[in-house]
Amino acid sequence: MKLHKKVVGFSVLFLMLACSNQPFYDVYKTVPNRQWHHHEKQAFQVHITENSARYDIWAYIRHSGEYDYANLFFLLHETGPQLADTSYRHELTLATTDGRWTGKSAGNLYENRLLLKEDYIFPDTGIYTFEIEQNMQEDPILNITDIGLKMVRK
Repeated sequence: MKLHKKVVGFSVLFLMLACSNQPFYDVYKTVPNRQWHHHEKQAFQVHITENSARYDIWAYIRHSGEYDYANLFFLLHETGPQLADTSYRHELTLATTDGRWTGKSAGNLYENRLLLKEDYIFPDTGIYTFEIEQNMQEDPILNITDIGLKMVRK
């Protein structure tokens, strides 16, 4: 009887771990010298092997406390098989109206994320490229440390 309970317990634990939403893709790119220029697109290439799966796609931005703005505008460029080249403009809020930084913090670094696509299904298998380009008036923008792209398979 004890063995049966252990087997059932391990089976339930295994199923819970197998069904968790672990990142399918999770990559960060460091911004050289914390100076992000307009012409420096951060490119992320993802190999999709199954076009029936659903994904949540997130952009991550890390910045220092010396960043000068309460938000960040960026362009997301997408290319891939059977996908028209597209660009979307996004705004990520980094601070509250009273000036407090939002997101996760570690010392003087802050990380914010923005859901770019929810339950997204790729039109075909193959290599897809996502490029994130800063779209602020200032060039370069200072004190952005890292740009990331995360995809969670559902």
